[in-house]
Amino acid sequence: MTEFLFRDDAYLVDTEATVIEITPEGGVVLDRTVFYAASGGQPGDSGRLLLSDGRELLISTAVHPDADKSRIVHVPASPDTLPQPGDTVTASIDWDRRHRLMRMHTALHLLSVALPYPVTGGSVGEDKGRLDFDMPEAPEDLDAISARLNQMVEADHAVTAEWITDEEMAAQPDLIKTMNVKPPMGQGRVRLIRIGDIDLQPCGGTHVRSTGEIGRLALGKIEKKGKQNRRVSVVFADPT
Repeated sequence: MTEFLFRDDAYLVDTEATVIEITPEGGVVLDRTVFYAASGGQPGDSGRLLLSDGRELLISTAVHPDADKSRIVHVPASPDTLPQPGDTVTASIDWDRRHRLMRMHTALHLLSVALPYPVTGGSVGEDKGRLDFDMPEAPEDLDAISARLNQMVEADHAVTAEWITDEEMAAQPDLIKTMNVKPPMGQGRVRLIRIGDIDLQPCGGTHVRSTGEIGRLALGKIEKKGKQNRRVSVVFADPT
């Protein structure tokens, strides 16, 4: 198993770790990592591994192997300088990219508050994110939705994580907003993300510490993706 350091501190940029496996495909598995693995609509982190001999191994992404959520494979951009099991490395993420993903992921939680419909899908990007809603008609007053989003951003609500047991999660199905993606259960506990007093839902992704850190938002296109499915995009209103 890999220790997921980002679950307790999404702002941790690097860590020393030990190589425990090189996969047949050339991926690197560590005993602990700051790299988030692609899941829940959020891409895997990119970055680098600093090897013990001073060489750098660029990492293009991180994934869970074969749906095994207990391990993370760091996928090299090129397999030329692979370490060996037992080697000590320093794992470092591309922080600027991660932070944009954290801001956008938290923004999508706010979008699910502004549009309180069942969520059928979603995707987190560095500049744009989207949620698909089980929503028969597109909302009419887009300016009001945009204003609501930015009010929640400006309110600077605290964003915190907490854990409940699998049994507690099963007893509170109303916490689950997503129709097609269920929270990971089977390991004894489930992580919840709380945004002030306005939202609480299971989520394994990385988030900012407060909504004010997201920055001003703007609604993108609203697309029809089925009889009752509407895709709503959100973007950062400022280029930074």
